[in-house]
This record gives sequence, structure tokens and C-alpha cells, in this order.
Amino acid sequence: MIQLRKSTDRGHFNFGWLDTYHSFSFGDYHDPKHMGFRTLRVINEDIIEPGQGFPLHGHRDMEIITCILEGELEHRDSLGNRGSIQTSEFQIMTAGTGIRHSEYNASSKQRCRLLQIWILPESKDLAPQYEQKIFKKENSGLKLVAAPDLKQGLLIYQNVRLYLGSLSAGEKTTQSLDKARYAWIQVAHGKLRINGTPLEPGDGAAISDETKLDFESLSDCEFLLFDLN
Repeated sequence: MIQLRKSTDRGHFNFGWLDTYHSFSFGDYHDPKHMGFRTLRVINEDIIEPGQGFPLHGHRDMEIITCILEGELEHRDSLGNRGSIQTSEFQIMTAGTGIRHSEYNASSKQRCRLLQIWILPESKDLAPQYEQKIFKKENSGLKLVAAPDLKQGLLIYQNVRLYLGSLSAGEKTTQSLDKARYAWIQVAHGKLRINGTPLEPGDGAAISDETKLDFESLSDCEFLLFDLN
């Protein structure tokens, strides 16, 4: 079963410096029908104007993933990490017992567009951690980005596997899914079909009771696939 979450149905706020879309309830946007999906709690698409950003603030007991779609973001945190997160780069923070951070678009000309994702951790009071890594779109198909082990990708403290999908127009790929698990698809760029269901930029899809996901690109496209327990 595939339940479509249309881009145009998301929560939307434009604060001037920040244009933001919420797939699930977040901040001033509250929809009891969309409080998250399984352990996936937040997917925000943020467009940050040049020279603007989020000042120092804190989080705890959350796995926070940032995916840069366009532009560049400057990061600082209370663990001493400081640097730039660039297009095609993923950042993960285990907030755990508490972490404070700031994120700014340091460019004077280019907007920064990103997806911010929150996933509920497997347990509370984990030690705060930070990691970032570039996942270049060298080949078409699905590339593992985050997993609950250190064999591939970034470490995440939850039984979740996050994949980056990249397909050229007309390409197809297939991903198996355990019958007892769930999936969420979030389209970043372009258009595609999943098991015959069309998705457009910004669309999401909650998937259950499926054992195979057939992806067919309708244009050059990029998307995230969450394999969830």
C-alpha cells in the first residue's frame, strides 16, 4: 500500500529569510494526521536566503540528518565541530544527552536548499556525536547513506537504513523490502513512479505491506528512501 503525501499538502511558512515546508507536524504546524511515520518524525524542506540561518540552539534524544540539495551550509556545534556542508553532502548528529549547534548560509549570493530529517533514536541519553560525508551521484541507482552499523554510510542509532536514489530519465531500478518493514520515499528533484504511483518534486509516500519497490524515472530525479522498522 502506498499513501501519497503531496508536496502542496505540506505545512508551509515563509519567514522571508527562510521558506520551509513540513511533511509532518513541526513548530507552529500541527496536523494530528501527520505526526510522523514509524520512527521518522520530521522531514523539513528548508530554503535559506544568503547570509541567513539558524542561531545557536539545542536538541536532545534525536537522530538529526541534514541533506544539502543546493548551495552550502556553515555548521558549528558544542562538540567543537566547525565547517561547511556542501551540495550532495549528508550530516548526522546524535543529539543524545544534548547538543547545541548553529547552521548558516554563508554565501552572499546563493540560496541553500536542504532536507532536515529527525528520527527517533533506539534509546535515550546517548552520547552526542557528529559526522558528515559526501555521497556523489557517480552512478545511477540506490546508494546507502546511513545504517545502524559501521560497514557502510553514516552511523545511525536506530533500525533504519537511508538510501539516496539517483536516476536519469527513463531509468528503472528495484529495491526489495521485508514484508514486516515499512518505507518512506521523499522526492528531492524530478519525477518518478513507484509501483505505478507517480510522484513529483516535494512529494512523499508512506509504504506498507509491499515486498518490492519498482522505481521508474519520468525525468532526471533524486530521492531519499527510508527503510523503517
